[in-house]
This record gives sequence, C-alpha cells and structure tokens, in this order.
Amino acid sequence: MSHQTHTRHSRDNFKSRWGFILACIGSAVGMGNIWRFPIMVHQFGGLTFLLPYFLFVALIGASGVIEEFSLGRWAGAGPVGAFGKCTATRGSRRAGETIGALPIIGSMMLAIGYTVVLGWIFKYCFMGISGSLFALGTDMAGIGGAFGATAPEAETLGGALRMMVDGGLVGVGNALWQLVALVVSLGIMGMGVAGGIERANKIMMPVLFVLFIGLGVYIFTLDGAAAGYRYIFTLRPAGLARPEVWIYAFGQAFFSLSVAGNGSVIYGSYLSKEEDIPGSARNVAVFDTLAALLAALVILPSMAVMLGEGINEVSGGPGLMFVYLVNVFNGMPGGRIVGMVFFICVLFAGVSSIVNLYEAPVAFLQEKCGLRRIAAVTAIGAAGGIVSILIQPWTSQWMDLVSIYICPLGALLAGVMFFWVLDKETALDAVREGAKRPLGGWFYPLGKYVYCVLALLALVAGAVYGGIG
Repeated sequence: MSHQTHTRHSRDNFKSRWGFILACIGSAVGMGNIWRFPIMVHQFGGLTFLLPYFLFVALIGASGVIEEFSLGRWAGAGPVGAFGKCTATRGSRRAGETIGALPIIGSMMLAIGYTVVLGWIFKYCFMGISGSLFALGTDMAGIGGAFGATAPEAETLGGALRMMVDGGLVGVGNALWQLVALVVSLGIMGMGVAGGIERANKIMMPVLFVLFIGLGVYIFTLDGAAAGYRYIFTLRPAGLARPEVWIYAFGQAFFSLSVAGNGSVIYGSYLSKEEDIPGSARNVAVFDTLAALLAALVILPSMAVMLGEGINEVSGGPGLMFVYLVNVFNGMPGGRIVGMVFFICVLFAGVSSIVNLYEAPVAFLQEKCGLRRIAAVTAIGAAGGIVSILIQPWTSQWMDLVSIYICPLGALLAGVMFFWVLDKETALDAVREGAKRPLGGWFYPLGKYVYCVLALLALVAGAVYGGIG
C-alpha cells in the first residue's frame, strides 16, 4: 500500500485543461486523418460519407472517449492498473491486470509500426526543407523509386528479417531517420507529462492548425480547386443506403478518436479531479474532426487542380502521401513551399501521436516495475527502435495486425471494464467529478449497450473487410 501511495502522489500530471486537450488532440490527429480520410470522403461521395462520419464521431466522443478518460482518472493508472482496480471491485485484481496487458501490448506494437512511418515523415520533411523533394519534379517513376528505397517491402516477416540482416540493419530502408524520429519523440517524453508532452503539444497543435489553414487558403486561390470542393460537399442520398458507407465511416471515426483502451486511459490518468471530462472529450472530437476536414480541404482540391479526373485512380495510404501528393505539390505554383509546409504539418501530427502510443508502456514500467521516467523511456525506446528497424519491410502487415485485431479488442475491453464490471454509480461518479454540467441520463445506456456493441463491431468488421480504419 505504501508503494502504491508513493507512486500515486509522485505521478506527473497535466498542468492545464488546454494542455490536456491539446495532447489528446495530438494523439488523435494522425496519419488516418491525412492519408485515409480525404480518400474515403472522395470514394464514398463527399457529404454522403461525412454525414454518417459526423454521427459516429459524436456518438463515440460522447461515450468511448469519456469512458476512457474517466477510467484512467478514476484509477490513477494506465490500462493494467485501471483494469485491475475494476476487477478488484469484484474480488480479483489480478484478472483485470492480466487483461489490461493486452492494450499495453497493442499500444507498443502500434508505436513500433508508427516509428517506421515517422522515420519516413522525418526524411521527407528534411527533403522538403532542403529542396531535394521538389527536385524530384513530377516524374512519377523517380518519386515512386525514392519512396520504394525508403520503404522496402517483403511479403513475409521472415523475408523482412532476412532482408534487414543481409543489409546490415541500417543499410536497408530508412533506419537512420527512424532513429532520429525516435530520439526526438523520446526526448519529449523524457521531460515528463507536463514539461514534455503537454508543452510540446501546446506548440505543435496550434502550429499544425495554422499551417493547414494557410495551405487551405492558398489552394483555394488556384484554378481548378473548385472541383475538389465539389468532391467534398456533394451529397448523393442513394449512397446512404450502402452498408459500406456506414461501416467505413464508423471505422474512420472509431480509429481517428484513438479509443483503443490505452492512450486515452493513460492520458486520463494524468488528469486532475477538477477537470471537466465530458467537455474535454467534446473538444477532442471537434478538433480532431476539424483537422481531418482541413486535410481534406488541402488534399482533394490540390489533386483536382493537378490531376483532374485522374484523382479517381488514386487510393489512400502511404502511396498517397509520399508519392501522389509529392507529384501534385511539385507540379503546382509555389510547390516547393507547399510540400515543405505540408510535411511539417504531418511531422507534428506524427510526433504527437507516437508520443501517446509509447506513453502507455512507459507508464506501465513506472507503475509496475518502479522505474524512474528516464529509465522507462530508455527501455521502451530501445525495444521499439530495435524491433522497428527489423520489421521495416513488413510494416504494412504489422500495422494491419494491430489495427484490425488488437486495438478494437482493447477498446472493447476498456468499455466492458467501465460499463459492465464497475457498478453503475461508481462509473457515473468518475465521469461527474469536475463536470461543469449535470451528466444526461443518456450516457450510461449509450456507453453500455451501444458503444460496447460498436467496439465489437469494429473488431468483427475489421476482420471481415481486412480493416475499416
């Protein structure tokens, strides 16, 4: 008991409400907002996709996001401690702690895959600043070849490991930039929750929004941009009858809001009892959605300007950001500046997300092993760096494994712990504490019977469709 009390009192915390909100927005604003959301909007018909997407954002923000923040704050711990405290109310702490290991594993695995992606981003950001990205011109073969050398591919994990070992680990792919990205991210984490994570997000998130708005305004002035806005704001009512529109809109909202039983729980554990969790959850949902819309308002009009009807041939994913958009930006007036600013925005989004992903396993080592923060960050960073370098050619499959199976299961488990294992009054008290307004009677049944079912749906639909977010 004395050790737990010491850990609880010495625990670092967010120092301001907006510091917490900006950190949570940073965790939610990730690659899905940039390389997937705009293509989903285009593919499924603009407002035809956006209307169900907005509905699911509101639903998940008002249930799952509130639940995970509240669970972490109530327990004062990450998933292992929080799940253990839930099951302790039913007589067995160990059962919850064992189950809580799954979101930690998922967070670590997702962070490892993200480390590879962040290495690509750091390299392309440097290329944008130095001018070497613009020097690639609009030669798609050259642009594609540059990314192919940065992100080699192998069909199997065994093949990926052989490729990396045969190449001397750092001789294949993008290992050096990965290490740079990791050191920067770990440096932020090493300075603590308030001194590092909160302070960094107070800088990165406002700058990201300002730069994206600036890009959007510039793109608006270009001839041909209007076609891109038509892609975004067109409504095709018949499309709302397609099940795929609703499934992919749900998947995009679910993964964009970062409900996975780890990041939101651990950030919630650093939150003071005076903070208004429902209000914070609402702000996170609103600003994450704004970031996604800003990305769409930059990317789709840009592609309409430069590609015309060729936009219909473009798919999402890394190829969109590192190949097609490089070609698009390089071919437009002011393309060197546009490409540079765009990848700076992407870098801020990537760093803020990966810090959140690594935070859950770092906090676990602090809570359960008694490590000081620097030691925990170093240990997790060393493991993440080694594995991320080894799996580079298998990154896509690695990320699919985590996002399709582990993340939705983590979100489901967190929801079950909060709404089904905890008694109703304890759960509601955890949400009400610090709330500025009375919590509506809709919250508990919405979370218990709708959100938990949706988290299960995310797991099942992801397996059936090969990923929905």
